[in-house]
Amino acid sequence: MKYKLGDFVRFVDEKMEGYVTRIIDEQMIAVTGDDDFEIPVLANKVTFVHGRGEDSHNEEIVQDVKAPAGEFKSSGVHVAVVTDAHANSLVHFYLVNETSYQLMLTLSSEQQKTYKGEFAGTVEPQGVAKIYSAKLSDLQIWPKFIFRALYFTKQNQPALSPLDVSEQFKAKDFAGAKKNIPYIKQQGWMIRLDEPELVIDAEKLKESFFKLAEEKQEVQKPASEIDLHIEKLRDDHHFLGSSEMLSIQVDRFKKALEAAIVHQMHEITFIHGTGNGILRHELHKLLAKNQKVQTFMDAQKEKFGYGATKVVLK
Repeated sequence: MKYKLGDFVRFVDEKMEGYVTRIIDEQMIAVTGDDDFEIPVLANKVTFVHGRGEDSHNEEIVQDVKAPAGEFKSSGVHVAVVTDAHANSLVHFYLVNETSYQLMLTLSSEQQKTYKGEFAGTVEPQGVAKIYSAKLSDLQIWPKFIFRALYFTKQNQPALSPLDVSEQFKAKDFAGAKKNIPYIKQQGWMIRLDEPELVIDAEKLKESFFKLAEEKQEVQKPASEIDLHIEKLRDDHHFLGSSEMLSIQVDRFKKALEAAIVHQMHEITFIHGTGNGILRHELHKLLAKNQKVQTFMDAQKEKFGYGATKVVLK
């Protein structure tokens, strides 16, 4: 297969073009155009569009950044996951090497005890290399990734143990906000691979069991209006299933309601939207059972329609 994910191609027999978003088998690929509609096609029925491929794009975004002279870094190996600039359904994996060591890296994937080599090469000190591409919507069926690397330097530095890390990425790995990726002019998610081993301090662990109640963090007073739309609560909402979204929204509702009760607020409004009504039903069911709730009603229909609930507390 001469094509890879992210290649920009044009159909031979039709006036269509787009990015390769799936490798179906040795003869078939799937191409997604500007309309985000994926079309299966024989690999011999498309051709490269030169100057629009992923490789040429990557050459533009990789920066030549070097560490200050005399400063030797022995840690900082990450995998960065970045959305493709042209095809939003694709993400690319980059190995980001912030150390002063040259890395001799291999990446393998494992799925149902079937192994496949995905990348082998060197990553220069304070350098970056693209090592893998995947379809974002296939997150739930991504394989397990096995990262192995040897550290090399000609400088007078101690020999580090080889890096050997396995990662099975899940939606929670992308829960945080995107960050600027070192050496790449894009934002994405960074997962550190060379995390230091956790050292447990027995004395501190012992102390944590005997903390006084007054040492607990004070509950903050919530705002008078709480927006429960999932995009307001999680940056990674497009990775989540409907049941996960509902669980997150209900949890946020419970915490805000409890905080309002603690601070003896007279009322609080929860913005849940209209949608299919499932979230509204869950909130009303919980409110009906709460003895601290005096009453609840649709809030300011002229402002929220039926998309918010006003809660009056006792």
